[in-house]
Amino acid sequence: LQMGGSDQWGNIVNGVELGRRADGSHLFGLTTPLLTLASGKKMGKSEGGAVWLNEDMLSPYDYWQYWRNTEDADVGRFLRLFTEMPLDDIARLERLDGQELNEAKKILATEATALLHGRDAADAAAETARRTFEEGASAAGLPTIDIPQAELSEGIAAFELFRRAGLCASGGEARRLIKNRGARLNDQVIEQDTAAISMADISADGVIKLSAGKKRHLLIRPA
Repeated sequence: LQMGGSDQWGNIVNGVELGRRADGSHLFGLTTPLLTLASGKKMGKSEGGAVWLNEDMLSPYDYWQYWRNTEDADVGRFLRLFTEMPLDDIARLERLDGQELNEAKKILATEATALLHGRDAADAAAETARRTFEEGASAAGLPTIDIPQAELSEGIAAFELFRRAGLCASGGEARRLIKNRGARLNDQVIEQDTAAISMADISADGVIKLSAGKKRHLLIRPA
């Protein structure tokens, strides 16, 4: 049995036919409708919307943020698809608008994360987000990556560290982020893409906080 999205129907049928011709195998294909956004775009890596289920690839906090950033028009449908909330509660939440709709997005993020990573991880992610955005705290629960202390002692160019940290897909993207004043080091705007980030930037908590925009944060820890 070959399973895939409906856009892969042609490839699956070709595979079934190839198997039949090769050795007479009885093969089957099963497709499911693509998940799309209200805009009509599909949720997938080709559209920049890929999301990992393995926490080694995407932390529970980043998974929570993925759902928190849902477009307004998608909130109700995603609550139905990706949570186990009662339909009456979902109907109430999707009637919210303006700033109140942000609360519905937080509930979506927490419930979807709880299904995948467990309630404790979901609540921790929600609390980390609250501390980060409402209190401006560095929040120990933020995703953390280790960088060799020897490299930090020498200094790493800001654009390169943002790329290595996964906050930007490429050096060019990191340079543009910095040029547009969207990159922060310990909550301070980074002015130059070649500015060296080093051990001198370690906070009292023993980490370096990097931010890409207002919603993506990560901690660098010397190893």
